[in-house]
Amino acid sequence: MRRTASGLAVRDRGCQTFLMTRTLATICLTIAVLLGSAGLSASADFQKGLTAYKDKDYATALREWTPLAEQGNAIAQKNIGWIYEKGLGVAVDYTTALQWYKRAGEQGDAKALNNIGRMHGKGMGVTQNFKIAVKYYRLAAEQGDALAQFNLGIMYAQGQGVSKSYETAAKWYRLAAEQGSPFAQHNLGKLYVDGHLGWKIRDDYEYDSSSSDSPNYEMAAKWYKLAAEQGFAPSQQNLAAMYAFGKGVPKNYTTAFMWAYASSMKGNQNGSKLRRFLRLKALSSAEHFNAMKLARECVLKKYKGC
Repeated sequence: MRRTASGLAVRDRGCQTFLMTRTLATICLTIAVLLGSAGLSASADFQKGLTAYKDKDYATALREWTPLAEQGNAIAQKNIGWIYEKGLGVAVDYTTALQWYKRAGEQGDAKALNNIGRMHGKGMGVTQNFKIAVKYYRLAAEQGDALAQFNLGIMYAQGQGVSKSYETAAKWYRLAAEQGSPFAQHNLGKLYVDGHLGWKIRDDYEYDSSSSDSPNYEMAAKWYKLAAEQGFAPSQQNLAAMYAFGKGVPKNYTTAFMWAYASSMKGNQNGSKLRRFLRLKALSSAEHFNAMKLARECVLKKYKGC
């Protein structure tokens, strides 16, 4: 976990970025894992490679996939790129990874195109170049790839390689969100809550409307809930805060506690703070007992129907 200069909490997990309470999405992230299914290739060798990969026998996976990749199999090419990028059984080699991604990308493989964009955006094996990153994200996004749509939305939200446009960011986030991406759902919620699509929570958990620009809390709550139900802790914490303050949803301290508990169980510090605040300042002992019961049930149900 680290924080940007603007105070944004960022957790890197293979380039994946998690957006926290106060700021809009920043940093492109999530890597497309490239592994295909049996339907992507009838080749027994491909399946041997896939089985070996799942067993973490990367040397065998590489041995099985390399001839297929040389023959033009885009999935094998993309997978080999991933192996070299992550250093799975080989030394990390961004240059070789990018070469394989490009070979798959030349065949129109959307996930490979997204990975090319990510490597240019982060300067992995090449000079960092946001415009080139946007080019490849767009190629993949226009094929309907949700990760690329999410990444392209971030580029527009940050004005990296393109003119900043929250409206265009929202367009791409929505396309990814409608495919179920919790990251895009979260960021879309933030655009709505910030009124460029803001309310903020001060450290004492008082509502601060000093930067509000016509937020749409109802729409924000909708998207946060969709991400929260997938277990995305930052959205769970934000949804908890909305229930605590009655923003976009009816004020309900029990429901607020439930979502704060869910996020805190995933290590979300803001969720832990809100959970403590509600316990000490908002809930009676009986209400807290009931809230804990609902919270535990919600976790057991994996957040569905909470």
